Amino acid sequence: MPAATRFAATVSYDGQDFAGSQRQPRVRTVQGELEASAERLFGAPVRVDLAGRTDAGVHAIGQVAAFTAETALAPDAVERALNARLAGDVAVRRVRAVPAAFDPRRWARRRWYRYSLLLSATRLPLQRRTAWRVASALDCAAMKEAARGLVGRRDFSACASRIEAGRSPVRTVADARFSRAGCILAFDIEADAFLPQMVRRIVGGLVRVGRGALGAGAFGEAVASAEPAAVGPPAPPRGLCLQRVWYDEGYAA
Repeated sequence: MPAATRFAATVSYDGQDFAGSQRQPRVRTVQGELEASAERLFGAPVRVDLAGRTDAGVHAIGQVAAFTAETALAPDAVERALNARLAGDVAVRRVRAVPAAFDPRRWARRRWYRYSLLLSATRLPLQRRTAWRVASALDCAAMKEAARGLVGRRDFSACASRIEAGRSPVRTVADARFSRAGCILAFDIEADAFLPQMVRRIVGGLVRVGRGALGAGAFGEAVASAEPAAVGPPAPPRGLCLQRVWYDEGYAA
């Protein structure tokens, strides 16, 4: 019998038709799709672990998954075989053998999300699945000023939905910035980890700043208050995409 091998892979998916990344009963999820495809490939149930959770409708370019299987297949053969069994809205790449103890969530050191805002008075159909269309008259300078105040280590309860009991709300944001390409205003944020709905609520608050409904200073005060869900409401999930997860060891995404 072949020895058990731990594999890791970078996963991309269009989140529109998924009820989220984590396995849930009676609904379609990214984890469920990966596990079903791996079971068909290896002929036995396979548990797939993910680097992080994404909500229903959220996309990914650089999610990381890990699984263990008894197989003689090389990583590149596993990659081809899994992709042949996966639906068109999810794919794996960079399948690698990793240490047996590799945990894509606990071993992750930094994560990068991008939220895309469509600044257009009219609909652009090709962007409807991947960007939130807002009024074009946003005060981008005020939004950038507010975003700069997010960098650092603090309690981000104000930017999150309900947190599980015993879970720390403290996170370290390494970078938070805006950039524009044509009518797309992109918000990039990197942190050691994120709380539930953290990026979407931050973007929701920043758009309020851009519309003049909230000052940059008031946004910073709301974040600092650590009052649960004080920042937001959350932006729609379709504009959010997990770009990359970094590791010090075990896997290079």
